Amino acid sequence: MTTTHIITPSLIAIAQQTRQASRSLAVLSTDAKNQAIEVIAQALESATPDILAANAADCEGAEAGGIPKALYARLKLDENKLKGAVAGVRDVGRLQDPVGVVQIHRELDEGLIMKRVSCPLGVLGVIFEARPDAVMQISTLAIKSGNGVILKGGQEAVRSCTQIVKAIRQGLAKTEVDPNVVQLLTTREETLELLKLEQYVDLIIPRGSNSFVRFVQDNTRIPVLGHAEGICHIYVDEAADIDKAIAIIIDAKTQYPAACNAIETMLVHHSIAPKFLPLVADALLGRNVELRGDEQTLQILDIKPATEADWVTEYSDLILAIKIVDSLEEAIAHINIYGSRHTDAIVTENPKAAATFLAQVDAAGVYHNCSTRFADGFRYGFGAEVGISTQKMPPRGPVGLEGLVTYKYQITGDGHIAATYTGANAKQFTHKNLGN
Repeated sequence: MTTTHIITPSLIAIAQQTRQASRSLAVLSTDAKNQAIEVIAQALESATPDILAANAADCEGAEAGGIPKALYARLKLDENKLKGAVAGVRDVGRLQDPVGVVQIHRELDEGLIMKRVSCPLGVLGVIFEARPDAVMQISTLAIKSGNGVILKGGQEAVRSCTQIVKAIRQGLAKTEVDPNVVQLLTTREETLELLKLEQYVDLIIPRGSNSFVRFVQDNTRIPVLGHAEGICHIYVDEAADIDKAIAIIIDAKTQYPAACNAIETMLVHHSIAPKFLPLVADALLGRNVELRGDEQTLQILDIKPATEADWVTEYSDLILAIKIVDSLEEAIAHINIYGSRHTDAIVTENPKAAATFLAQVDAAGVYHNCSTRFADGFRYGFGAEVGISTQKMPPRGPVGLEGLVTYKYQITGDGHIAATYTGANAKQFTHKNLGN
């Protein structure tokens, strides 16, 4: 833990407002929340010119400052990307409300009834780099799950985020939802202050680089949900369909190389390598992918040599490391040593090999014969996501509505006391499940 950091009164006031607004939101009806989400979508559509103008200014400043290409790709909004984000907002409105779900309904004894009921976490603190479209996703998911949210975007996206939050809050002002459920912080100093707000914030969700996520984890007592790296793999098995494998790899590497679910390493079984590698290399090089290979790969392809550092690097760019392995077991071992527990895939027509891979690879997402790019809350049918968690305890993988609620036990009796159920003449519990 770092040295004590003073929290300014203004930020405490913001946190208190968000906490109070979240309590009001927690008891609103599903219809009221869905109406608010539709109003948000309409407000974002109306504000499209202002949002795009603000984003253009952010992009201009980022280019002048020499922002990395991967971050620039995440920062840039165009009309189609914005329309897609607004469509995602509406998708969240159509999802089932995760709040108030009775998970357990049990009679402990006659007249003594227990329920386990889902409820909001409270207030989310979300810190992210570059991604202004994340503001729309996260705000909508927070509202649908009954949570307040304090957003802290990167300096490179401050104009975009400001315009988006302005539109959201203006929309909420026309609904039953208090606009204070969505707050935006804009200065670097407020990042450390937010991490100290354990009295008001229930969960921190960082979205950014490995070093950034580690910094967050090391500087807060608030629970943190997130992933530090996206080192994803595809293993091409000896029983792979070559055409299928090439199409999957091209998609997983080039469709959006800056994404955390893009592959960084391709593993290839030695028996298929001489035939497969020249074909896939030709396809990748045709899409400007820089290839790096281990010693065995260099005997087949004229490419740059890979070093140990390549196996642990998230390029977020058009670079792919290649390694030839002698067996399925070696591929699984490599992934479990060097992977980040994000998403890994096998391409094979052998059901037994696929089953072994899916069971033994330690990752939040394990895929068979499809691109790792499907690791996404929207594509999972979650409407959107607040981030992807690579931790072992749930929530794991893309975190949508279900990952933003917890539960409480509610017990209703009629004068029941615990002493009745202790001692020599103790009454017995019935423990009868009543259904949900």
